[in-house]
Amino acid sequence: MKGELPRLPKAVEELSAGHCSQFSVGGVSVQVASGDRAAVALVPSLMPFCIQSELFDIGVRARWVNVLDPASGMQLFDSGSVWQLFESDAGFQFDFRVPMFGDLPYKRLLVDGGFSSASLELNEEAFTAFPSLAPLDYPLDELLIMHRLTQEKAIELHGAGIVRADGIGNLFVGHSGAGKSTTTRLWTEREDVEVLSDDRIIVRRDEVAVETPRYAVGAASEHEVLRLRDCSASRTNLCAQDDKTKGAQDDKTKIAQDNQALAGRSAAHLNKKFKMRMYGTPWHGEAMYASPNSAPLARIFVLEHGHGNVITRLTPSQAVAELFARSFVPFHRHEYVDSALEFLQELVDAVPVYRYAFEPDQRAVDTIIHFHD
Repeated sequence: MKGELPRLPKAVEELSAGHCSQFSVGGVSVQVASGDRAAVALVPSLMPFCIQSELFDIGVRARWVNVLDPASGMQLFDSGSVWQLFESDAGFQFDFRVPMFGDLPYKRLLVDGGFSSASLELNEEAFTAFPSLAPLDYPLDELLIMHRLTQEKAIELHGAGIVRADGIGNLFVGHSGAGKSTTTRLWTEREDVEVLSDDRIIVRRDEVAVETPRYAVGAASEHEVLRLRDCSASRTNLCAQDDKTKGAQDDKTKIAQDNQALAGRSAAHLNKKFKMRMYGTPWHGEAMYASPNSAPLARIFVLEHGHGNVITRLTPSQAVAELFARSFVPFHRHEYVDSALEFLQELVDAVPVYRYAFEPDQRAVDTIIHFHD
């Protein structure tokens, strides 16, 4: 959340429970642990996203229960079909239902307010009676990732991510029926491209690690002592006291010059805009593309059906509005909405956004190939 320190990933030892599985989507890593192997089994859609790591962002403990009582907290959202969201004492409660099991939930996910720790309760009777049910099946995985993104500089967008052989990544966003699957088909027929997803993409900052300065600005005292000590130790002959003082002063002058240069580099880095990266997700569309890979994001195109394949640059305010309308943001907390809008502003400042009124044939691809910002 804004104003809070970033959360540190958990260590595996903190969640050891006999059996565990791990997956990562959009830069968010999840570990599910349980005393029973079946409770942590990944569904086929998550298998390409399986990882092995000593650290993870979200820790989930899964366990079997005999019965799940009706929810008692305040209802925050009702999907109208599969899941409902309630407020709990510790955070949030997601109840998942299927008609064949009646009004009682067949599984329940209890999550803390920071979406870093969760408990997954599984009704043993329901899973025994209906073998097609799975502990980690959709939409539990997407809900967990989507809500975690509210704590980070990232967002899930309704779009198709296409990466050309030269590494250029274009994101084509659009509502259902806008042409994402058609765009994906046209590109795969034309070029050897990688499709990260044909329906849902996660975009987040692409932060490059900054070289740690040897003599950091604002922390000169410790490094200054170390440097002077090394300099003095390297002397092999005795010097007069004034020579030693002069040498120390020269060293301090050099340190000050180094720090001044580093200050300029740091200021330049702070003024540099963050670049963006797009990630594939398991939640594919009609074309069924779902890749665990990612790529730098060069441009965003808002798809709509039209004539003549016309590309129009959007203003920042127009771009934010169009992307927000095609984003997956939990609306039950105003701070989540505020955070999403803040990140979208950062996104459109870093990546150009265009409206693309296109015709569904190969000329639509040619227009993008020959397009220059």
